[in-house]
Amino acid sequence: MNKVKITRRPKLKNPQLIVAWPGMGDVAFRTASFLIEKLGAKEFASIPSEDFLYLSGSIVQDGILDLPAPPTNKFYYWKNTRQGKDASDLIIFISDAQPDLTYYDEYCETILSAVKNHDLKTVICFAALPVPSDHTQDSEVLYCATDRKFSEELSAHKIKKLSSGQISGMNGLFLGLAKKKGYRGFCLLGEIPIYTIQIENPKAAQALLEALNKILGLSLDTHELKEQGRLIEDQINQLVDYLKPGSQHTPSPISEEEIERIKKSLSEYSKLPQSIRAKIEELFQQSRKDITKAGELKSELDKWNIYKEYEDKFLDLFKKPGDKSN
Repeated sequence: MNKVKITRRPKLKNPQLIVAWPGMGDVAFRTASFLIEKLGAKEFASIPSEDFLYLSGSIVQDGILDLPAPPTNKFYYWKNTRQGKDASDLIIFISDAQPDLTYYDEYCETILSAVKNHDLKTVICFAALPVPSDHTQDSEVLYCATDRKFSEELSAHKIKKLSSGQISGMNGLFLGLAKKKGYRGFCLLGEIPIYTIQIENPKAAQALLEALNKILGLSLDTHELKEQGRLIEDQINQLVDYLKPGSQHTPSPISEEEIERIKKSLSEYSKLPQSIRAKIEELFQQSRKDITKAGELKSELDKWNIYKEYEDKFLDLFKKPGDKSN
């Protein structure tokens, strides 16, 4: 059964596919949404949500509970008016929810089937990269690519390479499956402070779009995202001031209700990505077999500012067998 609903059949020139789903900092989704809006991209196809996407809860407004609108999967196209053999049109696929990953392979196949007649060769993804930085710092952009040649091309644009790590959810899975199907592509990752992974981050989206401007030869004005980033930075600053010991700060314009909601969520904001936890556990296992690995482990714990959390476990590595001393 064809799960793609096609409403228009545009003729495109050397199109590149951009895909995005919600994720940490809402970076990927916001970047693609801004791109669609500023380019004036037009919708041409969609995938019904009931086969792959699911509702995760109800919404309440004025005390009335109801189900939200079903998530959407939409395809847009944009025709590049720039001349030259390197000028490519764009297809942008955006979904406002992560799918049931049990069926991710079928989901990816369905997306690719919708664009198979456009002689598509390149796939571009966006993602957030949580790092131990401050929210007032600029967001750096890193990349990973499906092949060495593409990696060299991106490096020529003065973009830093992501040497190792993991990209979770569909923003990472799709590019991996597309590579398996023979497509080339790359993922641009915008750094966000690790304690803000559940806070919208326009600053990272702006950095990604500026990098995309260079790579694709676009001329998008990202000033609007810059202003939005400043507003959120100011709100975080006010929250930080409010939470400082002895602060006499009046919670305005952030209401007391908002303060309590954010305070309740701060522990969640500070959680390490599962991939980092897994890497630390792997380093502990390696250190038990080879104590020379302890130096690398200590560096990783210091990098993420979590040595105190693991201190006892780390010191146990140096205990001799039978040593029960504290």
